Amino acid sequence: MQATARHDADFAIVGGGLVGAATAWGLAKLGQRVVVLDEGDVAYRASRGNFALVWVQSKGLGMARYAAWTKLSSDSWGGLADELNRTTGIDVHFKRPGGFQLALSEKELEASALRLKRLHNQPDMTIGYGYEVLDHARVRAMLPAIGPEVVGGIYCPLDGHTNALKLLRALHTAFRGLGGDYRPASPVASIVPAGGAFRIEHAGGTLTAGKVVLAAGIANAKLGPMVGLTVPVRPQRGQVVVTERLQPFLHHPVVTVRQTDEGTVMLGDSQEEAGLDDTVGTGVISTIAERAVRTFPLLGRANIVRSWAALRVMTKDGFPIYQQSASHPGAFVTTCHSGVTLAAAHALHLAPMLVAGAFPEDFAPFGTRRFDVPEAA
Repeated sequence: MQATARHDADFAIVGGGLVGAATAWGLAKLGQRVVVLDEGDVAYRASRGNFALVWVQSKGLGMARYAAWTKLSSDSWGGLADELNRTTGIDVHFKRPGGFQLALSEKELEASALRLKRLHNQPDMTIGYGYEVLDHARVRAMLPAIGPEVVGGIYCPLDGHTNALKLLRALHTAFRGLGGDYRPASPVASIVPAGGAFRIEHAGGTLTAGKVVLAAGIANAKLGPMVGLTVPVRPQRGQVVVTERLQPFLHHPVVTVRQTDEGTVMLGDSQEEAGLDDTVGTGVISTIAERAVRTFPLLGRANIVRSWAALRVMTKDGFPIYQQSASHPGAFVTTCHSGVTLAAAHALHLAPMLVAGAFPEDFAPFGTRRFDVPEAA
């Protein structure tokens, strides 16, 4: 239902990263008048520093609904990429050849296989998907460049990857093409419920919107209480190393190594509790590089051209939050650390829920009430 004329917009989206941009585009496609209020690239924007995987395997141990949501997004990604290319002319280079988690010891391989078995054996697991536990020879048949230390790996045909920077550009371009209003350099100072709508004070002035969606990553922790929501998110640092362009050798993404559409190779696997510190540490990137060379020895001859650190948006349990405020209906929060993987779900499946003004019953596991359950003594 369209907001009344007295509102500047039907929806105000706070945050213009991948989560906010995908949601905003999805809403605009449904005919909503949408304004995106974005702090801009001065923000701790995970969207510009991520590894760009569209990943299914290993997602959902401890929350089966997350596994189903992830698979739905992966299955929808081809349509998302095609539509963005058709409407903007931007190829986001999405490919879904299947992906690997490789092991450098039998203990690693056994642990990875056990995690996937436990994931699929969860009592409320309503979906299943194929995966294979492969030995060295079978992995080598698909990834000829692996080194002798790779004892095997897990292969899932649903995994893929994309160009995340082009994805962010395409979503913004498509959003503006539908008449969407993007306002950079507009950090939000306050959100005040007013007459069935929301008055939002930001650096550029004041905006009124019928509904508001908090998609501001780490900043959601500060914004949530303004509309009666508690959003327990924290930053988690991850570091990435990028090599020079190489001849194509890696046609399947690995969870820690992938060759981009431009030929460079991205390496990364750190998960560091470092607060808001997004500096690069040579000790960490040395460890990342060392493991990558053990996995693919040819990388030992490649030059590193750049490295960076970025901050993931993590909840207490690592799973997304999708919640409407009970005290201020029309205010929603959406936050996750998988903005690339879930971009299709946010654009094509979450947006209609927001227009309807409610999440379905099976979205209850994503709500913040899960954090109110006392821990067992």
